[in-house]
Amino acid sequence: MDIIEEVEKKGIRFIQLQFMDILGTLKAVMAPARRLPDALDDGIHFDGSSVVGYATIDESDMILKPDPATFQVLPWTHPDTALNGQTVGQPTAGLICNVNSHDGNPFEGDPRYILRKQMEKARERGYIFNTGPELEFFLFQMIDGQPSAKIGDYGGYFELLTDKNEQVITELVYYLNLMGFDVEAYHHEVAPSQYEVDPGYTDALTSADRVLMTKYVIRTLAARHSLYATFMPKPLFGVCGSGMHINQSLFSTNGTNAFHDPDGRWELSDTALSYLSGLLSHARENCAILASWVNSYKRLVEGYEAPVYITWANMNRSALLRIPAGRGKSTRIEQRNPDPAGNPYLQFAVMLASGMNGIECNLRPPEPVEEELEKEKEVPRLIIPEPVEKNIFKLTLEERTKLGIKALPSNLGEAVYYLEKSEFMWETLGATLMNHFLRVKKKEYDDYRTQVTGWELEKLLPIL
Repeated sequence: MDIIEEVEKKGIRFIQLQFMDILGTLKAVMAPARRLPDALDDGIHFDGSSVVGYATIDESDMILKPDPATFQVLPWTHPDTALNGQTVGQPTAGLICNVNSHDGNPFEGDPRYILRKQMEKARERGYIFNTGPELEFFLFQMIDGQPSAKIGDYGGYFELLTDKNEQVITELVYYLNLMGFDVEAYHHEVAPSQYEVDPGYTDALTSADRVLMTKYVIRTLAARHSLYATFMPKPLFGVCGSGMHINQSLFSTNGTNAFHDPDGRWELSDTALSYLSGLLSHARENCAILASWVNSYKRLVEGYEAPVYITWANMNRSALLRIPAGRGKSTRIEQRNPDPAGNPYLQFAVMLASGMNGIECNLRPPEPVEEELEKEKEVPRLIIPEPVEKNIFKLTLEERTKLGIKALPSNLGEAVYYLEKSEFMWETLGATLMNHFLRVKKKEYDDYRTQVTGWELEKLLPIL
């Protein structure tokens, strides 16, 4: 597609150049459509010191370089595609950008670049990394023009409603599919005012771009209906929080699912078991990236189907990793501790790196046959535990210890500790991003843990 020609043909007036900071917040530079040729050729300069995790004040000159493959006309802004012709704003197109340093080279701390690097390493080994995120969120009411945590419906799991919230969701799916996302499903989630949308299964870079755009579209449409969409992992006490379970698989370049082996244990290939072993081995180290906010750890508690322990299973939804039903091309691993408040490029990158490390280190269980015993002695392997199909939350400490089950970090401070001491994560993410991320997250946790909460004042002040 000649996007300059497309912009002229559709009467696009503005170009939105999009990217994410390291925390997962969407950023954008708006430019008149006439600047598009310059942006594609030379990029658009911006002040990186004003974006969390990008640069310090003395190295602030940075360049947004649009990826032409991400070009999208934002359909709610265009009279040809807006529902009932009710447009919002002027006809606008969006482009997701890579971030370059002032010298024109890729910026080492750009989350999108970090994912691209990990995907290229996998491709050099003959693999294409595919992901399918399940994006959960809440739709709350606005009060006096400000976001609130007041729910808009009392629906439950899979409930079909006909209210304002449902209208937002159907508009969302309509627009996302116009943009080519091939939304696989959407439904009401367990908690009131909570929904899930699945923006399709595709290569991880496209998938992360879709998460960026989906969050933007959800918030845009919610605001049109005087609602507020939040991806906060645990905004309400006593109900399920919002996760972003990520289904992942490796495909060979000829289109074969490398995770499937009809003759393997559980119909999983050695590649799948090695990848699974890598995810288990690095689960504590990458948790601060997958669940990156202090509030994330209020979701990762017992009793709400969110994972707490480092285990895997086929059907058990209390496990960290699950092998959903379906084999052949559908064979995949679902990781259940990521949430939608984080940065999807970094989340996908650390999962891929962890799984690939399992493959590179041959971290798979030995085959239980006599002729393999000598070979097993020559090649050290991590023997992963059997899948745990019991409700892990009902196991005693003694039972969990006997099964070798360890826990995920219980708070952001602990997660950051494991991240910082991991040489593997420093290598995966690079010193530039790690230093910025650790500084921001240590401050966040220190600010949080020194607060005196309303609960403490209510419960403790009268008795202490």
